[in-house]
Order: sequence, then structure tokens, then C-alpha cells
Amino acid sequence: MSGQAAYPAFAGIEERIDTIAVDGGTEPVRAVAELLAMGERVLEAWVRARGEAPTEARKEGFRLLALHRQGARGEPSFNACRETCRELVYHYNMITLAPDHPDTGHRLTLAAMIARHLVLFVSGKLEVAGLGEFCCSSRPLRATGH
Repeated sequence: MSGQAAYPAFAGIEERIDTIAVDGGTEPVRAVAELLAMGERVLEAWVRARGEAPTEARKEGFRLLALHRQGARGEPSFNACRETCRELVYHYNMITLAPDHPDTGHRLTLAAMIARHLVLFVSGKLEVAGLGEFCCSSRPLRATGH
């Protein structure tokens, strides 16, 4: 199931990632900045789903990393996407520091793949939460072993 289908806040994100990944005419610095912003939107949705207001803080200069830290608080399994967030930041840095590098096209493709992975991971987490994993209504099911 795509992230878009799993959570309405992701509508259009996967399609835009696909466009960036295949659009050779996209200016790379602008494109990777958009991918980073999409990553932030995805983590904002996770934080809001948990009933919190998304932080505006930055960690190591990036809001994406601060949002990940916020989203992982009290949810150890969310740390599984920490390296995904860090890789997106890494590719952002590589592209913005050397936009004319011969590997920039490949780096942009990788950044798009990483952004898609983040969408899929978070949408999967939200889908599980939506099925009652974190809902008080599921307690009777867990208590009886069903």
C-alpha cells in the first residue's frame, strides 16, 4: 500500500518524488531542498498523529533531524528511520555543496529513493497505529490474546 493511500497527508508526495527522480531538467539544489521539505512534512504528520505540535527546532542544522528526534521520543521503533533521515541530509549536503559535480544526477536519484523510503516507513507506522496498536480500544483484544 502506498503512503498516499495509507495517510491522506501524503497525497501527492510520492508522485512528486517520482517527478523529481526522473526530471533531468530540474535544478538539483531546488529539487533536493524540496525532497528535504517533503521529509519534514512526513515527519510532521507522524508528530501530529501522536497529538503533538511539530517542533521548529533544528538538530545539527536541520529541522528534519529535530523532527525525527521528537517523533522517536517514547517510540523506540521509530529510531529505525533515523539513518534514513540522516542519509537524506547527507545527499542534500552533497548536492548543495557541489551542484555541478558529475554525480549530482545520481545523487538526486538516491535522495528521491531515500525520501520515498521515509514516506513508506512513516505511512506504515501510521497505518499500524490506525489499526489500534496505540489506541485504548485495542486493549481488550491484547488482554485476551487475540
